[in-house]
Amino acid sequence: MPSSEHTPDEEMTSAEKRHDQLTSAPDATESDAAPRIEVSEHNGNTRIDIAPDAAVRPGPGPGVSEDEISDGS
Repeated sequence: MPSSEHTPDEEMTSAEKRHDQLTSAPDATESDAAPRIEVSEHNGNTRIDIAPDAAVRPGPGPGVSEDEISDGS
């Protein structure tokens, strides 16, 4: 019987597939698979927010100024 670590794709949940993919690189760590968004429902509307402790966030990143983005540098 196969171990839970090596289940076929059909038997893996979306969360398991995501975790497997994000931790399979040679230098990957468990934190690479940490959730980066929070999804909530409010009065029938779905809200998606970037998790406050997400290691990877949208935007220019540290050390990149808004001027560098606007002039394409």
